Amino acid sequence: MENQQRLKGKKVAILLTDGFEQVEMTEPRKALQDAGAETHLIAPKNGVVKAWDEKDWGDSFSVDVILDDADAYSYDALLLPGGVMNPDHLRMEKKAVAFVRHFFEEHKPVAAICHAPMLLIEADVVKGRTLTSYPSIQTDLRNAGANWVDQEVVTDQGLVTSRKPDDIPAFNRKMIEEIWEGTHAGQHA
Repeated sequence: MENQQRLKGKKVAILLTDGFEQVEMTEPRKALQDAGAETHLIAPKNGVVKAWDEKDWGDSFSVDVILDDADAYSYDALLLPGGVMNPDHLRMEKKAVAFVRHFFEEHKPVAAICHAPMLLIEADVVKGRTLTSYPSIQTDLRNAGANWVDQEVVTDQGLVTSRKPDDIPAFNRKMIEEIWEGTHAGQHA
């Protein structure tokens, strides 16, 4: 099947807030759209969210759906970009944590890069799972029961994780593959 149409008919939620790492949203989003998926930026606030671009504030992006109005059942998969501030703020939002947890409860693919697995810890979905992340949160993940490994991309029953922006090409390939495969029985909360 042509990669450009591989995900035709799939809807992917991208959950974020101010301070997400710009390239960790823009590059995976472009890959998803190039594969035929429809993507929605979902944030706790309406209007725009501002990205972090390595060492300073980056571009602003329009929010497609406010978190209060987002119906997790209408999405086939979830993308969680990293950045230090982004998951730290989202994990303080009960609705964001519940939104993330829904994808695990429904066995849907989830892709999380860099610091985004901090949100997975808060959703209590990493125990017994093998994953990677930015190295600075490996102890947090291990303490939450995860098997942390230092690899560019790790896939565990529909959960795709990567460490940093350099891993994005491998992350995108695995994310698209897992979304194309659909639900995974081993993906659970």
